[in-house]
Amino acid sequence: MERSALDSVYQELILKHYRSSKHRGELESPDAVVPMRNPVCGDDILLQVQVREGRISEIRFSGHGCAISQAAASMMSEHAVGKTWDEVHAVAGRFREMIHGDETAARDKALGDMRALAGVSKLPRRVKCAMLAWDALDEAEKKIGDAP
Repeated sequence: MERSALDSVYQELILKHYRSSKHRGELESPDAVVPMRNPVCGDDILLQVQVREGRISEIRFSGHGCAISQAAASMMSEHAVGKTWDEVHAVAGRFREMIHGDETAARDKALGDMRALAGVSKLPRRVKCAMLAWDALDEAEKKIGDAP
C-alpha cells in the first residue's frame, strides 16, 4: 500500500477510536481507579480497571484531550481486556518501543490497531499523550497489587 494511503487509513483508525470507543464510561465496581494527567498539553484520563482470576476483565476510561491520547486509551483498553499483567507488560513494552521510533515494533502485528500510532514517534511532544493510558494502567496494577 502506498505510504499516503496507509497514513490516511491510520488517521481514520485513530479518529474512529477517538470518537467512539466502546471502553469509554465507568465501571460499577472497579478494583482500581487512576486519574492521569499530562501537564504539558492538558490531556487527562480517569482509568478504571477490574481484574478477575488474574486477568483484566474490564477497563473503562473517561477524560478529554487530543485525539492521540484518547485513541491510545481506547486501543490500549481493547488490547488489555482478557490479558494477564505479564501479557500486558509485553505489549506495553512493544508499544513503548514503537512510540520511540523502533520500526520493527511498528510492523509488529501483535500491536493491532495501535500500529496506527507509530507516526507519534516523529512528534516527540506527543509521546506522553500516546503513553498516558499505559502509564495509568501501570498505576492501576500497583494499586491492585497493594489491595488486601
